[in-house]
Amino acid sequence: MMNIDWKNLPFGYFKTDYNVRCYYRNGKWGEVEISSSEYINLHMAATSLHYGQEAFEGMKAFRGKDGKIRIFRWTENAKRMQRSAEGVMMAVPPSELFGEMITKVIKLNEKYVPPYGFGASLYLRPLLIGAGPEVGVKPSSEYLLMVFVGPVGPYFKEGFKPVSMQVIGDYDRAAPHGTGHIKVGGNYAASLKPLDRGKKEGFASVIFRSSADRKYIDEAGPANFFAIKGNNYITPDSHSVLPSITNMSLRQIAKDMGLNIELRPVAIDELGDFDEVGACGTAAVISPIGKIVDRDGGKVYEYCKDGVAGPISTMLYNKLRGIQEGTDDDIYGWNTIIE
Repeated sequence: MMNIDWKNLPFGYFKTDYNVRCYYRNGKWGEVEISSSEYINLHMAATSLHYGQEAFEGMKAFRGKDGKIRIFRWTENAKRMQRSAEGVMMAVPPSELFGEMITKVIKLNEKYVPPYGFGASLYLRPLLIGAGPEVGVKPSSEYLLMVFVGPVGPYFKEGFKPVSMQVIGDYDRAAPHGTGHIKVGGNYAASLKPLDRGKKEGFASVIFRSSADRKYIDEAGPANFFAIKGNNYITPDSHSVLPSITNMSLRQIAKDMGLNIELRPVAIDELGDFDEVGACGTAAVISPIGKIVDRDGGKVYEYCKDGVAGPISTMLYNKLRGIQEGTDDDIYGWNTIIE
């Protein structure tokens, strides 16, 4: 039995036994390799180090009440990594290879999949990097795809409890026609300084304004923003927002619950009109937002005045977690059971 405090796991790196790797060389992908090393032997002129040829994914595997391990919507992660690879001109991993690697790494580290009932999961981090040397600005001819895993708890330490966030306008996460819509490291590098400042000022995360005009909501830090207004589920439609697989799933669940789905630009000025607001993503699932402070305008918007998440956010969260953990019927066919 693993001596791990499953209930109090942070969202952070946790050393496990194995990772899996596959190289793209001479125009083709090789065999999947198993490694117990936490390190990569990388050329000092690799394009990932110099020109940002890098993309990654975040996904989770859950142990259900029935003891079975489920991986949630992995084919959507494969598609998103493929779009990211195309966006920064890397070799595109086939879905079959992606699926083989995540299945293998889960089986190799099965003892690290948290038991049901602790609110924890096994986090998977597929990583694709330019591994070949180039000094001129051009794509590599060699790539490395690897997947490592580790058990994690909630992304925000509060878990499914309201957090405070800050709207900012003096930093941009991504340009209107840049790389905001794909999952590459540069977007996150651009967010580090404002996120650090926001945390020092007492906020769980920051909400970025649209970089072109500062009028609309972009991302909620490392997650998508959504709002509930009456019978409407509202979330930003923007080329600089990463298409969240969690958000996509919540929209489907919300639609089937009878809500109207509004995928559209969401103005900062609307924040006072919403009944519930939240951030959603693989890491957070749903993080309800209890207060938003506009750092530029000084306005304060408050939600969850009784200190608990709103009723619709709660229903959405419970339904999605129920599907992921196998306590609700997977009517959408989103889970893959690891045999």
